[in-house]
Amino acid sequence: MNGLVYFLAAGVLWTGFAAQLPGLRENWRDPLKRALCAVIFLAGFCFALGAPPTVGLINHIVGVPNAAACVTYGAVNAFSAASLVLIVHWRGADDPARLRRVSRRWLLTYTVIIGVQTALFAAGDAPVERRTDFDTYYAGTPFIREMIVLYLVAHMAAAFTTTFLCWRWTLRISGWTRRALAVLAVGWLCTSTYGVVKMIAVAGRWSGYHWDPLSTRLAPMLVTVGAALTSAGYVLPLLGPRIDSLVAFLRLGPLFRLVGSGNSSIRRDRRDRRIRRNRRNPLLSWRSLGDVELRLTHRTTAIRDGLRDVSVHFDEAVRERAYRQALSLGSSTAEAEAIGDAAMVAVAALVGAHDRAGGLDPAVLDSVALDAVAGLAGGYAGPAAGGQSLDTGQPSLIRMSRAVRAGVVEGAVRAERAKSRQAR
Repeated sequence: MNGLVYFLAAGVLWTGFAAQLPGLRENWRDPLKRALCAVIFLAGFCFALGAPPTVGLINHIVGVPNAAACVTYGAVNAFSAASLVLIVHWRGADDPARLRRVSRRWLLTYTVIIGVQTALFAAGDAPVERRTDFDTYYAGTPFIREMIVLYLVAHMAAAFTTTFLCWRWTLRISGWTRRALAVLAVGWLCTSTYGVVKMIAVAGRWSGYHWDPLSTRLAPMLVTVGAALTSAGYVLPLLGPRIDSLVAFLRLGPLFRLVGSGNSSIRRDRRDRRIRRNRRNPLLSWRSLGDVELRLTHRTTAIRDGLRDVSVHFDEAVRERAYRQALSLGSSTAEAEAIGDAAMVAVAALVGAHDRAGGLDPAVLDSVALDAVAGLAGGYAGPAAGGQSLDTGQPSLIRMSRAVRAGVVEGAVRAERAKSRQAR
């Protein structure tokens, strides 16, 4: 691996660290947030330190050949300690004092390890600068040999411990946290393999074998993949809910365009709030564009308000015909129910649009549908036409939105259009 790859990896990790800074400033006292930021920063720092150009620069500034190795080993062990502390806080405990004690033990242990490594480096003799193969070149040098082994053992201990904890934890939870832990387990397994490969190369030197490519080529590749996966695993619980919200926002698009986009009260309310935010802070409006949860709430509210507006035109006969037709075409019961609801809503929206334009006599509407008005204001609707309920919870809205474009729904709308022309 050349220096560019190291710097690119560090840049990616530090970009993730920069994205966490606003949250860190707002929640500085949160130990979980501090540990997360420390892990991401130190991961990038280790890559930046391990780049051959950085190694040469540190050695030149300090004036000691291979001083960069001592600094890099210390940074890697600091990263290991921060990762263990993060896992401890992430898992949580009933006793906060116990969390602090365990975290302090890990930090103290690795602080002692870093101090011992520094003392061993100072006691040893490494006069020839080695930017990429320090481990194997000095594998047989007194004190330096012990420093290398201590570094690798401490790193592997943290890596294997974190891998085991993450994997065992995935069996107890679900959702985005479980996915994140699975990614973390794979990432830390790669990082563990990095230490194993390094140790094999060092042990090969003790036996007279030159397996340096394991240390200089394979190990850096493994740790790069491991760092990328572990960083992604730590960020996934934060991004996962936003991803779910974005997917839900997009899936609600067809239903929103059908009944929600024309809701003037929502548009006016959103415009007024945007104007007030812009007056207070011009940058806030740009930030709000990225707030997926807020946008999803707006879209869901607009859809529910739109459904309430057209609910007076609900016709149970439309829903029943669409439901039976969907079943006859091979849809499952759940899919047919969603298609029936979507057909009834689409026809109601069409009738409502014609009614506002004076195109239909309101007398042709089913008066029983007026019972639906009161129930549609909340998360779950009250009775619709025919005494049945229209579920406006978000999962049901998504299923209904997916069904809006079904051929059965389009057929119901075409039939209503033909009916309206005849009524004229």
